[in-house]
Amino acid sequence: MSCADTKDKPALYQRVVLKNASPYHYMKVCLVLEDESTRLSAVNLKQFIISGLDSLYGEAGAALNFDLLKYDEDTLTAFLRVYSKGLVKLWSSLTLLSLYQKQACAFRVLQVSPFLLALTGNSRELQLD
Repeated sequence: MSCADTKDKPALYQRVVLKNASPYHYMKVCLVLEDESTRLSAVNLKQFIISGLDSLYGEAGAALNFDLLKYDEDTLTAFLRVYSKGLVKLWSSLTLLSLYQKQACAFRVLQVSPFLLALTGNSRELQLD
């Protein structure tokens, strides 16, 4: 293609919009239990979340892929990774979970982001010296 050929044709521009470039969403959640002395292991927490998905969405919901990236047993705070398509299902099942071993409980969704790095800090809790 010579330089003269490119002058005759108009330039082609293609607009590309990525609404959600990240395939995953990350959630920082905290489990609040009625009896604060109750402790869960990471395995028990994941099984509890899966049971919530199962009760709300059945076997298809229980098969939703999510990962428990980090879990602190002392504060009952966890970082979850879920495919963006399954975010609403996971979030709604966490919201509706209300009993753990016959005691009242609630999940508090602290932060949600398509970027894991965004969950490392919270500007609302920032203390400047």
